[in-house]
Amino acid sequence: MSSLLLAGSISASAQEEKNFEYVFTPHWYVGVQGGVQYTLGEADCADLISPNAQVLVGYNFNKILGLRLGVNAWESKAGLKGKYANGTMKTPFERQWSYKYVAPSLDVTVNLSNLTCGYNPNRLVNVGMFIGVGGNIGFSNDEANDVSAELKAKYPNWVGSDGQNMHYLWDGTQALLQARGGLTVDFRVSEKISIGVEANANVLSDKYNSKKAGNADWYFNALAGVKIALGKTNAKREIAKPEPVIVEKVVEKVVEKPVEKVVEAAVNPLRLDVFFTISSTSLVDSESKKVQEIADYLNAHPGTKVEITGYADKGTGSADGNMKLSEKRAKIVVEALQQLGIDQSRISSSSYKGDTEQPFDINDLNRVSICIVK
Repeated sequence: MSSLLLAGSISASAQEEKNFEYVFTPHWYVGVQGGVQYTLGEADCADLISPNAQVLVGYNFNKILGLRLGVNAWESKAGLKGKYANGTMKTPFERQWSYKYVAPSLDVTVNLSNLTCGYNPNRLVNVGMFIGVGGNIGFSNDEANDVSAELKAKYPNWVGSDGQNMHYLWDGTQALLQARGGLTVDFRVSEKISIGVEANANVLSDKYNSKKAGNADWYFNALAGVKIALGKTNAKREIAKPEPVIVEKVVEKVVEKPVEKVVEAAVNPLRLDVFFTISSTSLVDSESKKVQEIADYLNAHPGTKVEITGYADKGTGSADGNMKLSEKRAKIVVEALQQLGIDQSRISSSSYKGDTEQPFDINDLNRVSICIVK
């Protein structure tokens, strides 16, 4: 499920105009979640499910790593199955009990979407993971004490299945170390608000649920809630557009007189890069003006022709989709020139490369049709 969500977050990445890029800003956030807990034990699954809640305060140091303090609390459950001996008869019995706890934990968080796909604050889905350590403070274990007293009074010779018993019975409060890890999936609502789900697993010593089983105790939480970022989460940084490459050449023309040479300067080639937004083949106003400039240049220099090559950026979409997208970007420029009165014969070639070639080092600049008039 995590792999599918991570793939979805790649395809859902939003991209912006070409004259700036987003830069991550370290920031604090808070969150609140509610859900259910399942505690491993000797009972049916439905009998060991209890309510659960968690509050979070965290800080994202960069686009990948962060640190958060989570306080998880409410209720855990436990179960016991066994038999008591009465002469030659052994009668089975089953008991369950619940107890309260508060578990603060310090977690290291990793944004897997930013790690694998690059930073994009407009991504709709972000997948993350975390690992942490903390403590578990248990209290209100009265039900377990009542069960133990009942069994001792009613079944003096009882024995739990697999040799389990209530050897670790506790009263008052009990504090234990715990470790935990889990996955998160957050869905963007706005720049500062996201809703998400979390699944975590927690491991403690064998003493957590009052039973002596010879192995660690586990409980698992499934939570959903909201996170709110405090302060700015990103900033915009301008990207300098590359200067057009102008190639000058001198054409030497030989006339009839062998001793005379006429040197004539050729018309300088013109290159204009027509940029597009993410997954778009539409021309915005600034790029339509470039197409008009190409048409004016062709009209002013009748001996020139234009070459048009469409591209798509490699950071977005599939190879097949990008090939089709680059073809449409080249065609839209051709159609725009024809609407401006440029004859098809003045277009020497119209081709497309998809994402097989990336003319620019900056990913976003490769959503482009490069037009060269010569």
